[in-house]
Amino acid sequence: MSFNEPPGPPTPQPYPAQAYPAQPYPGPQPFPGPQPGYPAGPYPGVPYPGPRPAADVLRSPRGLSVAAAALLAVAAAVNLFSAGISVYVLSLMQSVIADPTGVGDGALHRGDVLTTVAGVLQFLIMLVTAVVFVIWFHCVRVNGEIFHPTGFSQTRGWAVGSWFVPFGNLVMPFRIAKQIWIASTQLGPDGSYREVSPAPLNAWWVMWVASLALDRLFSLLYQRAETPEALRTASAVGTVTDLIAVAAAVLAIVFVRRLTAMQTTKAAQGPYAAV
Repeated sequence: MSFNEPPGPPTPQPYPAQAYPAQPYPGPQPFPGPQPGYPAGPYPGVPYPGPRPAADVLRSPRGLSVAAAALLAVAAAVNLFSAGISVYVLSLMQSVIADPTGVGDGALHRGDVLTTVAGVLQFLIMLVTAVVFVIWFHCVRVNGEIFHPTGFSQTRGWAVGSWFVPFGNLVMPFRIAKQIWIASTQLGPDGSYREVSPAPLNAWWVMWVASLALDRLFSLLYQRAETPEALRTASAVGTVTDLIAVAAAVLAIVFVRRLTAMQTTKAAQGPYAAV
């Protein structure tokens, strides 16, 4: 079965409870219409049913995954550039500490300008990447519910909303991502549970949370830095933060590509893995 393909005839054998359901996702049955001998309605006190809701169908996440992966690659490059700026400022501060008169105002001004430029670039690429990534995340969440309707503990809207919950965004998106991962995994040829290692998901999330925590620490240290020693410390923390952000972006690309491939395979081959 491929993405956006019209539903075929129903399968004679019912799928197991955790298997991939038929497309489109089964919803409420349409109102049967007036019956012989009865008026068409509406009847007093009885709501007249509206049109049947649009059925859920699988949507290919491949286009969004390509866009998200490309933006994540750009984000990794920007963070690598920022790490280089932090190393440069760190070197300047070491020179100032060793010889306060040996570093001119021009070099210090250049360090400030480069730090500002790196921060602006990081903010812009993070904003654009976050928008595309969350759209992709919602798409795979909807597909996951079609694959496994009972496999989620929260409604699909939380695939977007969970990222904006203070402190909850450190846990909730990961839990949703894990449920999507499980729902997108094919069963064994005999219908048994078949586990696919979630290592890409786990590694990405650890690095992502670590980068968030270190970025907060860097911001506090940088804002309070009033001496060359304090600015040197902030630059050292900023370097580590940027390098971890690079690792998080690379691991996010691996996660996006892997989960997209899993959903594409399940949509094409059905709920059971090939022997």
